[in-house]
Amino acid sequence: MNTDNAKAQMRKGVLEYCILSILSQQDCYATDIINKLKESKMIVVEGTLYPLLTRQKNAGLLTYRWEESTQGPPRKYYTLTESGKIFLGELDASWTELVEAVESIKTKSNR
Repeated sequence: MNTDNAKAQMRKGVLEYCILSILSQQDCYATDIINKLKESKMIVVEGTLYPLLTRQKNAGLLTYRWEESTQGPPRKYYTLTESGKIFLGELDASWTELVEAVESIKTKSNR
């Protein structure tokens, strides 16, 4: 069995949560988000990120604004909406429950 595929599927499952978590700390443009994900060993490419950002925007979880850049064209900065903050809070609770459940299963199976 290929562990790389399993790891990729786990990462995909938490990517949306990670994006919202990053944006809860500060407004970012896509390259910032990708760099923060890479720093945390969550490798993602633009082709994966942009559809997620669009889906989150369409769901009302985030919005964006254009800002002029001294290093090229204007940049689109993403911001969490109030709905996005509420949704992230719900994901935080779900994440905690999931981690506790997995740890419980791991602990019981190691006995």
